[in-house]
Amino acid sequence: MNITPASIQLEIASFRSQALSALMSTSSTGTETANFADILGTKTSEATSGGRNLTLKDPESAFKMMSQINNHEVDFKAQYSELSEMGNSVAHMEEVGRQLSDVDQTTANADIVAQLQGFVAQYNTWEDRFDQDIETGGVLNNVQAAEVSIYELEQSVKNIFNGAADGINGLGDLGISIDPVTKQASLDTAKLESVLANNKGGAVNAIDAFSANFAKSADLLNSDGNFIQNALDNRSRAVDFIANNRASLETEFGTGDAAKPTGDVAKALAAYEQAFGIG
Repeated sequence: MNITPASIQLEIASFRSQALSALMSTSSTGTETANFADILGTKTSEATSGGRNLTLKDPESAFKMMSQINNHEVDFKAQYSELSEMGNSVAHMEEVGRQLSDVDQTTANADIVAQLQGFVAQYNTWEDRFDQDIETGGVLNNVQAAEVSIYELEQSVKNIFNGAADGINGLGDLGISIDPVTKQASLDTAKLESVLANNKGGAVNAIDAFSANFAKSADLLNSDGNFIQNALDNRSRAVDFIANNRASLETEFGTGDAAKPTGDVAKALAAYEQAFGIG
């Protein structure tokens, strides 16, 4: 979803263009309306009813558009909150992956099993926390930064090239797999223990390669100018644009219906308002 002040302005400009086109048609007096500013010349106090600007040709459509802007504002704030949480969690997963680099030839097999079990548990917690967000109706549905983050970390776990030089085809050969339906990871400890018994050097190299690549993927997702930070910046600027222009927008189009967030959107909005000291 392309969320920027420019995209909101484009939506507003499109409505203005449609309204002006209708109003430029011949009026009941046989004259043409000169410009959009003239149409809005009536005093607001004399030309509003139920939050609608009655000077417009189609005040109901303008009211609905402002209602949509009100909903946009709430959605952007909720998305900002969830994306911030995702960014923090990606940073945490980066550290979780990086810690696997401690595994070496001297690490006891039982400890290697335990460390990979710990990674799987942390990965599943991360995936479970945010997977519902990108589903239909979720706070981050159709938000590319969120979808890419979940996809990239999953692909990093499934990468078959970690350990290839030692005859290991990624974590899959070490017993770690991801269920295609639930997206949850699991560890086949018997398979891992077998590889450790027969090719511990290869297993260790594969884990170290995975650790470096997984941490790098997480770092890139969160880096300045990349997916998560760009999405946060876009939503922050969009929220500021609406706040800074609300008075003029309401004068022009009416107040619109107030947004009525529910469920996870309401929770994320509350988190946003708490973080920014609103309310």
